[in-house]
Amino acid sequence: MSSDQSKKQNPPINAGVGSVANAKSDWPAPAVPLLSEADTEILKEFQLESKTLIEQIMEILEGCEGDFSQVKRLEEYGQVVDRVMGGAKSLAMGLSGVGADHFIHKIGDYAALCKAVGYKASQIEDNEQFYDVAVAFLLDATEMLTEMIDKILEPKAASFKDLFTQTFLDRLKWVSSQFGAEYRASVEVNKNKPKKMSQTEINELLKKLGLD
Repeated sequence: MSSDQSKKQNPPINAGVGSVANAKSDWPAPAVPLLSEADTEILKEFQLESKTLIEQIMEILEGCEGDFSQVKRLEEYGQVVDRVMGGAKSLAMGLSGVGADHFIHKIGDYAALCKAVGYKASQIEDNEQFYDVAVAFLLDATEMLTEMIDKILEPKAASFKDLFTQTFLDRLKWVSSQFGAEYRASVEVNKNKPKKMSQTEINELLKKLGLD
């Protein structure tokens, strides 16, 4: 075989790599699986119920805004957002037709953060300025929760972290870090053993949500 023929039959290893890469970039993206009719109906019910609960939550926060005498009402906020959290976590475990990146998997953990901050803020004493900061944060955080709930019928939503500005994340970390270990993170059913959420647990939730 002549050297010319050998060159034709044995092209350099990298020959054509650029054209192959370009061809791949033109391939259609993998199809996103659609929600089943049953999953869609269940998510719609959750969405409607959650929006009703969020209306209650916003009424509570608006009543608390700028009025330190209403500090104990933030415990009521925690109780209502706990219902959103419980519903989301139940669906996340029970629905087989949604992917791991579906917002329903994030809503439960995010609502748990809102709940913890709400309960902790309900125990603020002699610090009206911090109370105002906490209420303002919860108003913004609840609006973000509403946005997440609006997206649960989308088969593949945008990146969860893309919903948040860095300023919001910095506020979340700062507010949650201001509460000492003596602040409980849930309703006080048993005064001898109130449930508390440590800063480490809050950090773990942030990490789980990809917000650390």
